[in-house]
Formats: sequence, structure tokens, C-alpha cells
Amino acid sequence: MPRPTVYSTPVGSARGVPVRLWTLDSGTGVRADVLTYGASLHRLDVPDTRGATASVVRSLPALHDYTATHPYFGAVVGRYANRIAHGRFTLDGTEHHIPANDRGHALHGGPDGFHTKVWDASADRTDASVSVRLSLHSPDGDMGFPGALDTTVTYTLDTTGTLAVEYACTTDRPTVVNLTNHAYFDLAGHGDVLGHQLEVDADTYLPVDDSGIPLGPPAEVRGTPFDLTEPRVLGERLGHDDRQLRDAGGFDHCWVLRDAGGSLRRAARLTAPDTARVLEVWTTEPGLQVYTANQLDGSFTDAAGRRHERHGSVCLETQHLPDSPNRPELPSTVLRPGDTARSRTELRFSHLEP
Repeated sequence: MPRPTVYSTPVGSARGVPVRLWTLDSGTGVRADVLTYGASLHRLDVPDTRGATASVVRSLPALHDYTATHPYFGAVVGRYANRIAHGRFTLDGTEHHIPANDRGHALHGGPDGFHTKVWDASADRTDASVSVRLSLHSPDGDMGFPGALDTTVTYTLDTTGTLAVEYACTTDRPTVVNLTNHAYFDLAGHGDVLGHQLEVDADTYLPVDDSGIPLGPPAEVRGTPFDLTEPRVLGERLGHDDRQLRDAGGFDHCWVLRDAGGSLRRAARLTAPDTARVLEVWTTEPGLQVYTANQLDGSFTDAAGRRHERHGSVCLETQHLPDSPNRPELPSTVLRPGDTARSRTELRFSHLEP
């Protein structure tokens, strides 16, 4: 059986720091490319039933496209993925302010979040897997967050073709943390995802206002376009006349996954019938933000010049719930000295049975 391999290539520099592209090759057809800029998943090549390989995540052509402003293609976002209302939260009696960068709220850790940083990297290999471990030190007060935060993100690709992403954070002062990867999936490798089928293992979701902030407690998905408890065609779901869909331009909502006490369990299953590729997302996180690329308008392209259009891809962001620092009824995102915040997400690939 072929052994997996890992290697890196220099691709330039950002903020005066060298940037490398790390390649993880399973030896069995699946390959992942990870940039140290933003700890970004740049490519994820997966074969179809005929053996033809295509990247199932949307990407940008070159490093300078990533260092320019873009909608988080493949990046690890933090310190706080999703939104914090008005960029404010109170922790242990002290109010903290995060720069607003989305309709008056702080999105994905603010404008200079983890997606703009060059991470340190080291590799490891066994007979069954290869990994790249990325690390970042975020100083006290970075983007307004309290405490110095040390973070590692480890991408591991094994010979079964599963890509695991593990997060670990420690702090020297009480803070909040919520990390995710912002990959845009398109299992067909082209076109749009309106024909993809999505199933989410959740009975409730968080309705939001027209600026993306939760309106209140989780609501039942039953009887709404957000009922993905069985496989549903995305185009059919997005075609419903529903105010939540109209305000967001599609899905940009967090599903509250069925509780498993923090253990690894399936969160979602995405299929592309025309290529028979199947992606299952497994996670220890309590939520899944589904975003159907509602704001993309063709102004970004990939290396082949193909435009990234609205509803051309879908993000499946495993995470804690939006605005949790202001909502004590939601699972806590508080991290204190001496503790480690850990989470794991796995991307498991297969094919539809003929």
C-alpha cells in the first residue's frame, strides 16, 4: 500500500514573514494543500467514482489574493468564529470591545483576525497518516480580546482519505474562544451546489435578525425550510418563500446539533449526485453554521479563472453558537488559565452506491 507523504513549498511572504504551502498526500487519491497564511485549506483533491480528481473546496489563485480582502476562503477564523453582537461582551465584570466588521458586529474575530496571520508549522508522518501542525501566539488585547492565547491547529490526512482538523487553545487570562475552518465546499468541483443534497443532524436552529444576530432561543426546524433531518436538495430548500432566507439571501444560520456530551459524532452529510462524491462532517462542536455563499458575486476566481458565484459552494462550519459570550443560556466559550479548549472535526469522503 502506498505510504502517505508530506512536504512544503515556499510561496512568498506576508507581513515580511515567509509563507509555505504544505501538501498532505494520503497515497490513496486524496490530497490536501494548506497555506501557513491563515492556516488556510487551499485545495482538497478527492477522486470521483471514475477516478477523476478535483478539488472539492473553492480557492484563490495565489498568495497575494489571500493577503487581500476576501471572504475567508479556507481560512481558520478566530479568535471568535461567527458574530459577537455590536462587538461587545462582558467577562468577569469587565466589558471588552472587538472592532466591528459586519453590519455593526464583530465577525470571525474582527478585521485582523487569525485569517490574516502567518502561522508556524511543523510536519509529522506515520505509516497510516501525515499531518501539519500550525501554531500561533495571539497577544493579550489582540483585536480587543483579553489574555494571551496560544493556539494549535493540526490537519491530519490518513490513508482512508479522512482529513481531521484538531484545535487546541490555552490562555494566561480568562477569555473567550471559538475557532472553525471556513472552507467553501463544492463536491462537483465546478458550477453550483443547488443540486447537492444536504442532511444536518439537528432538530433546532437559531433564527437571526437581518444582521445575522440570533433573535432568541433555538427554534424547531420541523415544518420550515431549515428541516434538513433528511437529505434535501439545496436549491429546493433555498427556493422557499421564507423571511429568514430572504434576509440572508440563503442559508447563513447555525444549526444546534444533537447533543453528544462533547464526543465526536456526525453533524452533516453532503452529496453531489453528478459525481457521486459524499462528504460526512463529524465534530465535537455543538453547532454547525451552514452558509450558501450568499454574498459571492463572481468578483473572485480560482487559478483556472472560474468565478466564485452566489450559491456556487457551501460552508459547513463546525463551531460554538453565535454571540455565545452575550448569551449565558448557550454553551460556554469561556477559556480560563490552566484549561485547554479542544475540538476535533473530521471530513470523511466516500461515494454513492451505484
